[in-house]
Amino acid sequence: MSENNRMGERLINEFAENYMEKLFYFCLKKTGCNGEAEELVQDIAYQVILALHNGMIPTSFSAWVWQIARNRYARWAKSKHVDRDRFTGDPIDEMELADEGDNALDELIHKEQLSLLRRELAFIKREYRDIVVAYYIDNRSIRDIAATLSLSVSTVQQRLHRARIILKEGMNMAREFGIRSYKPEEVHFSNSCSSFGDFGQPWTILNHGMYKNIFLEAYGNPSTAEELSLELGIALPYMEEELEYLTGQTFLIKNGNKYETAFPIIGKEAQEKIWSYNCRIIAQLTTLLEKLIDEYNAACKAKGINYYGKSIAYEDAKWTLLMKAFDAFAYETVKTKHEYTKRPNNGNWDIVGYQVADILKTSIVGQHGSDTGFMQYKYSYKNIMSKTPEYLDRDEAHAMQAVAEGRWEGCAQGLLDKLIEYGYVAKTESGYEPVIVVFEADAESIIESFTDEEKKELKSIADEIRRIIKDASEFATMVTANDLPAEFRNNERMCHFACANSRLDRACVFDQAIHDGWLKFNEGSAKMLGAYIYV
Repeated sequence: MSENNRMGERLINEFAENYMEKLFYFCLKKTGCNGEAEELVQDIAYQVILALHNGMIPTSFSAWVWQIARNRYARWAKSKHVDRDRFTGDPIDEMELADEGDNALDELIHKEQLSLLRRELAFIKREYRDIVVAYYIDNRSIRDIAATLSLSVSTVQQRLHRARIILKEGMNMAREFGIRSYKPEEVHFSNSCSSFGDFGQPWTILNHGMYKNIFLEAYGNPSTAEELSLELGIALPYMEEELEYLTGQTFLIKNGNKYETAFPIIGKEAQEKIWSYNCRIIAQLTTLLEKLIDEYNAACKAKGINYYGKSIAYEDAKWTLLMKAFDAFAYETVKTKHEYTKRPNNGNWDIVGYQVADILKTSIVGQHGSDTGFMQYKYSYKNIMSKTPEYLDRDEAHAMQAVAEGRWEGCAQGLLDKLIEYGYVAKTESGYEPVIVVFEADAESIIESFTDEEKKELKSIADEIRRIIKDASEFATMVTANDLPAEFRNNERMCHFACANSRLDRACVFDQAIHDGWLKFNEGSAKMLGAYIYV
């Protein structure tokens, strides 16, 4: 048996199982008589089966069957001299429509354009789509749809009439999907917070590829759900739900029927300009920072001053001292403290996005801490950050503080054992001691003990560092502010936050220090690099 014959047999079986009953009610509604309805449905069935036996394989079986039903009814009505205006061309329930002359969608269906219809159903609003699908695809009556959707019959009729117009216009369009529909774009983020959301926000959302492209498309470009749907090639039923979710989670802002990204995204060209500038100054800046720390350390050592802890080698301490020094100078350029935005699910955070730019990838140098004096710089380099916990819990942090202050006797043994396992504490003959950087005195009081010549030299180095960082900060601020859309540029708080997150960061200094060999790492290096505490 040929493939066409097998397909024909399957369609005949489908016709017998799924259409005969519907056709009978259709004929009964049109003829008003059981006997004549039976004759008419037999005539329709004969035409359908004969065509299938003769090798007809329609593109859209359902549309084709109802077209035959329409034609056979027209012949019957003519022979019986029945008013054909009673027929509107739609199966079963069409007579319930208020405007029976409006059959634009029916004509398109009868031309076997269901593929276009399905395409357009993906791009019309839910209020229309649900009714069209229920009526044309699920073959439900107007009254049934109205009851299910808690709408009046007239409202359903009006929306169906409007949907026909929208669908007809759309089906005649040559739609073009946006580039992001087939070539999703990557975007990276940085996060500053005092607390994440209960469900890991923002990172549980920022890692979603579709969300990234929604943010990029709506950034500085207020867009309707339909526009975003078409640009990303995502059917509107799914897009609508995602936009509602992202708006509720404060990643998008909805104004009227348009959505816009609620956080700044720094563009490719702006990043490349800033990167090019930083590349010209980073070697000099890092060398000065290294020199400042080495000379400060030498002056302290000459006077017997221990300023970074008794149980950690200078080579390991430098991983903390360099980042602390850079942060101290960088923070001098920050004019105001940023207050984080309150978010759903107990979150307090803000984010900045970065389009993928043609710049070298740097290491990540984060900073985590606790509500005690304990902090740690976390390095992605050589996967160092995985060697210690992401955070200390409250009890562990308080135990760490107690050990640093010599009060370890009151600590639970289990907590001390954990701190030893993490590499933050060591057991000694006399008890326990911290093996991380411990700052006991502030730098100003230490410097007071230096000679005038030492002070002068350190000040000269520090002033040059300040100048370089200040100039770099002002350049990055200018470039970033010019890159921002007006709504962010004119929002002092968010403009400041975006600019602060585009400036020279500690990762550039860290990578340069590794390159210089000033920071050294091997398998024998301590695993708690970057950790420190104030006492």
